[in-house]
Amino acid sequence: MAGSRVALVTGTSSGIGLHAAVGLARSGLRVIATMRDTGKATALHRAADQAGVEVEVRALDVLDQVQAAALVADLGRVDVLVNNAGRGSVGTLEQLTLDDLRAQLEVNYLGVAALTRLVLPGMRAAGAGRVVTVSSVGGAVGQPFADAYCGAKFAVEGLMQSLAPVAARFGIDVSIVEPAAVASEFVGNVAGTTTPDVDDPYAPLLAAYLKRTEGAFANAQTPADAAAVVVEAATTSRPKFRWQTSDAAVAFASLSLVDLDGSRVLGATTGWLD
Repeated sequence: MAGSRVALVTGTSSGIGLHAAVGLARSGLRVIATMRDTGKATALHRAADQAGVEVEVRALDVLDQVQAAALVADLGRVDVLVNNAGRGSVGTLEQLTLDDLRAQLEVNYLGVAALTRLVLPGMRAAGAGRVVTVSSVGGAVGQPFADAYCGAKFAVEGLMQSLAPVAARFGIDVSIVEPAAVASEFVGNVAGTTTPDVDDPYAPLLAAYLKRTEGAFANAQTPADAAAVVVEAATTSRPKFRWQTSDAAVAFASLSLVDLDGSRVLGATTGWLD
């Protein structure tokens, strides 16, 4: 696969990232599948074997900029970047520490920004490239007890929407993908309060929110279905800025968004560069 286009995918040990890595490999790309702990690559290797494809597993903590820079330099070229690594958080602002807020910004925003920044020079020099960032409907609609998470996702969507018209001038397409509830280990990786303290004044509200969330994830989209949209965003000949992964995601995002595919905003801001 020496001549194949190279796709770098973060957060591939499970869920959307795992299935996106396999799907991109099935599309003919050379896939560099990264995760913090490569000892957790068993499920990815199994899925790749079942699909009859190969993926290259590399260690990457998106918060380790030395490691990230070394990886990008070692690859030499990255044609497609899929920013998938992320983590959730439960808590309203008074329950959160500044460290909680920083942690969400670090992994869901700054880590994405830093890795994207590393691949842009090569893409710009090549006159082509694609950056796909897995966001969330929580990047379009703020939700109770998701203050830190939605804040970080709003931030990364603002970053990417601002970058998109500038990057396009150099042949680089920038997209975000917004899943709704997805059945994956992401839920188990959520940081914050999961069992309300009876002395907490927010306890009844948090209990109601958690009950509602359990119902949403009971009817969640499969990670494979969500990943199929990520693969489409990364490989389509007709890229757009904003993608939702299900009818539920479209309906929820539309609570805040009229411009569902991002063309109206980018159509306006692109003209600001002339």
